[in-house]
Amino acid sequence: MFYVYVLRSQTTGWFYIGCTKDLERRLAEHNAGKSVSTRAFRPFELLHRDVFPTLREARQRERYLKAQKSRRFLEELVGRH
Repeated sequence: MFYVYVLRSQTTGWFYIGCTKDLERRLAEHNAGKSVSTRAFRPFELLHRDVFPTLREARQRERYLKAQKSRRFLEELVGRH
């Protein structure tokens, strides 16, 4: 299984969209500062995840979410936490 996930920085409210096969490990990496692109925005909370049987489908969904470039769209997707 593959996951597309949406994280939100608990300090800045910044959203991050990613794709992984191991969601727990990846969230721990983001919160530990192991990802250069998210290090400055730690800590993160997981707001949303979609599950897909193939990497191809997960990547398609990730590209779709990133293409929206809309905070409002993401807030509606995750239900306004």
